[in-house]
Amino acid sequence: MKIRELSIVGAWEITPQQHGDPRGMFMEWYRFDKLAEVVGHPLRLAQANLSVSARGVVRGVHFADVPLGQAKYVTCVRGAVLDVIVDLRVGSPTFGRWEGVRLDDTDRRAVYLSEGLGHGFCALTDDATLSYLCSATYNPTGEHAVHPLDEELGIEWPADVPKLSARDDAAPTLAQARERGLLPEYDSCRRFVASLGPDGMSHSTGM
Repeated sequence: MKIRELSIVGAWEITPQQHGDPRGMFMEWYRFDKLAEVVGHPLRLAQANLSVSARGVVRGVHFADVPLGQAKYVTCVRGAVLDVIVDLRVGSPTFGRWEGVRLDDTDRRAVYLSEGLGHGFCALTDDATLSYLCSATYNPTGEHAVHPLDEELGIEWPADVPKLSARDDAAPTLAQARERGLLPEYDSCRRFVASLGPDGMSHSTGM
C-alpha cells in the first residue's frame, strides 16, 4: 500500500494495492505495521463503526476531547463519499484548514486522522457505506461537533442541499466552539500523540 501525508499534520491517505483475477479481488486494506511506520505508533483498535448514508447526506464535523481523543481509520466499502479532515486544533499552523479525499469502492482508499482532528463526509451515492476503525470507544460527554456549513471553514460540500442531522445543524461555528473552549489545543494533541508507546497505548493516561 502507498501512504501519503496530507496537508494537515496528523492526517494520511492510504491507497491499497488491489490484486484481481477472474474470481474477484483481494487486498490488504489495513496494515498496523505500515501505518505505524508513518504515524509513529500502532493504531489502538478499540471500536469499529459502520455508517450508511443516502446521497447528499453530510455528517460532521465531529471531534473528541484530547486526551483521550479518537483517531480514525476510515474507508468506503460501498459507493462513494467525499471524506473531509478539518484541523480544529487551536495553535496549529493549519488551524481551520480542511482537506477532502474521495473514498469509494473502486480505488478503495482510506484515510487516517489522528487525535484532535475533525472529521466529516458527504455521501456521493445512495447507500454510501463507511467503515471506521477507532482508537477509543464512543464517549458522549467528550464528543463535539462544529457546523459543517460554517462559512469560516468554507468546506465545498458536493451537494446542492446538504442533508444534516438535527445535532449537526445545531452545532456551533468554529468561532463559537473556540469561544466556548471546546476545541482541542494543538500542543496538547501533539504531546498526547507523542506519549503513545510502541504498543499503541498512552502511558500518560493509563489507557
